[in-house]
Amino acid sequence: MARVSKDVSGGSGTIWNILRDAAARLLRMRADMMDIPSRRIEQPGTGSPERIQWVECGGRPFSLTLPAGEPLLEAVRSGFAAEGFGSGVVKLDGLKLSPFAYVMPALSKTPEHAAFYSETFRPEGGARIELGAMTFGERDGAPFFHAHALWTEGDGKRSGGHILPDETTVAETITLQAVGLDGAIYTAEPDGETNFKLFGPKPAAPSKAAQEGRFFALRVKPNVDFCGVLEAFGAEHGIREAVIHGGVGSTIGARFVDGGVVENFATEVAITEGRIVAGAGGLEATIDVALVDYSGALASGRLKRGDNPVLMTFELVLEAR
Repeated sequence: MARVSKDVSGGSGTIWNILRDAAARLLRMRADMMDIPSRRIEQPGTGSPERIQWVECGGRPFSLTLPAGEPLLEAVRSGFAAEGFGSGVVKLDGLKLSPFAYVMPALSKTPEHAAFYSETFRPEGGARIELGAMTFGERDGAPFFHAHALWTEGDGKRSGGHILPDETTVAETITLQAVGLDGAIYTAEPDGETNFKLFGPKPAAPSKAAQEGRFFALRVKPNVDFCGVLEAFGAEHGIREAVIHGGVGSTIGARFVDGGVVENFATEVAITEGRIVAGAGGLEATIDVALVDYSGALASGRLKRGDNPVLMTFELVLEAR
């Protein structure tokens, strides 16, 4: 609360200064509040104060060819291994899958989770991915992936969700864009905050794979604004510009720059394109996404900065430029 001087000899000038200072404080308070997510979902467990798990590492973009008839997980594993990598991210646009199995986000029936997933769907005729992303790493000592996408099924129905690694096969040979990581690996581990086993980056022994540039493997944790936390991370690590590769996770509904709104809180999201660039007031994250919510509704667009908190997790790779 402002202290008012008893000396009023300055007349209106003194009062003007008091009002000006109070207005400035209010503006600063409003700016500080912009960093606090407007939506929050309580998780069943307690998380650590750090909201980003990260590893700086080497990496390299490469072309990943997936042969028809191979299980998707094995096709991805062998393609990464051929380049000398054990982990990384993939852009899935155009990939045709059959057989194909997936789940969607769903409400949790117990207090053990803030949200859950649906029954398994296995559409006849498989599906062709329109927009999607994958994180590849390991779970329980074996290759594993986490992938979200939107697609068109064999009967023409558009849908989206979380692709199941063990029940999905490549239907047509395709070459996709991928980024391999050297010195980091995404590993699925129990997460005490969400009560799920989630991918997070861990340091790994360097390989002999050729690498280019400066990369960061990230996992963003719940209830922080997605764009804002990436902007702060970039500033902290001296990143002037970065390209986002991959991008698999969830947000608490969504707010888009064009005014579009997703109200349902449980989503599964894939980044379709993203960059972090210098703006007038510092770094600015420009992130385009595609998502499905727990009702099955699909949405896509550019995330509004300051208004899209993470629900469970978000994995992505930053390539500093």
